[in-house]
Amino acid sequence: MKHRIYQIDAFTDRVFSGNPAAVCPLDEWLSDDLLQKIAMENNLAETAFYVRDGNEYHIRWFTPKTEVDLCGHATLAAAFVLFHCENYTEETIRFFSPRSGKLTVSRQDDLLTLNFPIDCFEQTELTDDLRQCFHISPKQAFRGKTDYLLVFDTEEQILRIKPDLGQIAKLDVRGVIITAKGDNVDFVSRFFAPQCGIDEDPVTGSAHTTLTPYWSERLNKTELTAIQLSERKGYLHCRLSGDRVEISGNARLYLIGEIFIE
Repeated sequence: MKHRIYQIDAFTDRVFSGNPAAVCPLDEWLSDDLLQKIAMENNLAETAFYVRDGNEYHIRWFTPKTEVDLCGHATLAAAFVLFHCENYTEETIRFFSPRSGKLTVSRQDDLLTLNFPIDCFEQTELTDDLRQCFHISPKQAFRGKTDYLLVFDTEEQILRIKPDLGQIAKLDVRGVIITAKGDNVDFVSRFFAPQCGIDEDPVTGSAHTTLTPYWSERLNKTELTAIQLSERKGYLHCRLSGDRVEISGNARLYLIGEIFIE
């Protein structure tokens, strides 16, 4: 048994930047155990699998350790594969996730735009467990559906911060988003999820379903620019539209191959 596999660098306009994701188109679903093993073998932050169902595509995302509820960069990568490698001819792709509902990706020239539901988050106590995650203490903490959001004072703090990955891994969440107002963009961020097998994610589309409504309220604007300050860096344009977030970026093809499974 063999299956096509692609590796796409998402939220970048050049390879070796942004966030790499594997994409595996399937004719029908494999077992959950096999999906997880493929993701573990790929050893990327996320592997996206999709199966066509009528006029939409059912999509799921796996880290090397677990299935996740939502992944932005791997959805962007899956859309890139459909548009550029799998002969999809319309301008909008309709995805469906059993965990996150209806998602779409549209294209305009070279730009791809995700349409995702916003995260619902609330301010929470800045506990010692949260303070100990980094060598600098945040000024505010919020908790969303799957992640903590910690707010800091400056972009320089986000760039230079030292995470305690062992402490972060003890938290009962998918991961921790850290953020501050940007110097040359509206906001910057980083994302850590060692409990999911991702010490630091290069660019996290799903985190921007939390970041966009947070910064939209504080900056009093609905269209925002953002950089995720990982080593590879990612560049995003975000737009708040009611209870949805539009997250736009580029992507580039790195690899096309086949998986062989006995």
